[in-house]
Amino acid sequence: MSDLPLRSVLLLCWRDTGHPQGGGSETYLQRIGAQLAESGTRVTLRTARYPGAARREIVDGVQIQRRGGPYTVYVWAGLAMAAARIGLGPMRRIRPDIVVDTQNGLPFLSRLVHGRRTVVLVHHCHREQWPVAGPVMSRIGWFVESRLSPRLHRRNQYVTVSLPSARDLALLGVQPERIAVVRNGVDAAPEPTLAVPRSESPRVVVLSRLVPHKQIEDALDAVARLRTRIPDVHLDVLGDGWWAQRLVDHAARLGISDAVTFHGHVDDATKHAVLQRGWVHVLPSRKEGWGLSVVEAAQHGVPTIGYRSSGGLTDSVIDGVTGMLVDDFDELVDSLERVLTDDVLREQLGAKAQVRSGDFSWKQSADAMRAVLTAVRAGRPASGVI
Repeated sequence: MSDLPLRSVLLLCWRDTGHPQGGGSETYLQRIGAQLAESGTRVTLRTARYPGAARREIVDGVQIQRRGGPYTVYVWAGLAMAAARIGLGPMRRIRPDIVVDTQNGLPFLSRLVHGRRTVVLVHHCHREQWPVAGPVMSRIGWFVESRLSPRLHRRNQYVTVSLPSARDLALLGVQPERIAVVRNGVDAAPEPTLAVPRSESPRVVVLSRLVPHKQIEDALDAVARLRTRIPDVHLDVLGDGWWAQRLVDHAARLGISDAVTFHGHVDDATKHAVLQRGWVHVLPSRKEGWGLSVVEAAQHGVPTIGYRSSGGLTDSVIDGVTGMLVDDFDELVDSLERVLTDDVLREQLGAKAQVRSGDFSWKQSADAMRAVLTAVRAGRPASGVI
């Protein structure tokens, strides 16, 4: 089969960028979808509803349909895809060449309807996150993710965002020749924010969804420990999530509420202005697929410190060049103190991080994704970094 242009692509994801708990994986899908739509492909995103959200909306050329909640979104999407096959339901006019099934722990099982036209998008495996769902749901979820899904999709194409995530998928039994890596792009930082002066006093920034596996407590604990040595250190926490109040309470227990600003969910201009004022970005996540915030901080010459064991950060952070990767909390504190107190080291790491951030764009990511989807449509698997 020849490489025909993609006429229609269906994207499945449990959240979109407007969702209060939306994060990097939702941004990835929306930005790539927008680039595909701009090139003439009809792009539909099926996702969950949330308070205040329209049932239908067009964002940057992507036609969004919202039905269901955190778990029922999978049921409603499955029913809609099945109904569409017989000309019924809200998706009856969508005849996708390719379906991108985003597996955020759970897949939509679109393969049961669309067969090999399904591409499974996995940012990272969720072994470390499932316990938050409770003893029963965590066992079911991990069984689906680690056993059922790899078996069901054994003849389907996989896409992930980093080499560590690709290795994790291979360990679950996914054939390496069916795993393609399409890395994140990044939006250009608003020009006015690049002129914001760096803070005169040391400021640590965390840019993340506020959920348990991001381990923002480690950043709070690190600042609490360093206050005796760096009295004027301040922590800016950018982002929101259902764990936010726990973190506010944790800061209060540590006695550092005056040294922490919880900004919540902010617009792009505010986010980039805070990053520009910062000295170092800390991402203490237990698991990352890539770490989009690493590149966003790097745009402002701000290096990142994070855990090597997170997986994806070993791809987005070049250890000792654009930031630092550490193995435990004590090393996190030591590295943070070193970067905050060594002006030359901090400037060198930041400068190299800023140069590397120029290597990433959503157009590049969309071109790579289009190459994978086109290959799948032609019956060819894709593998390696695209």
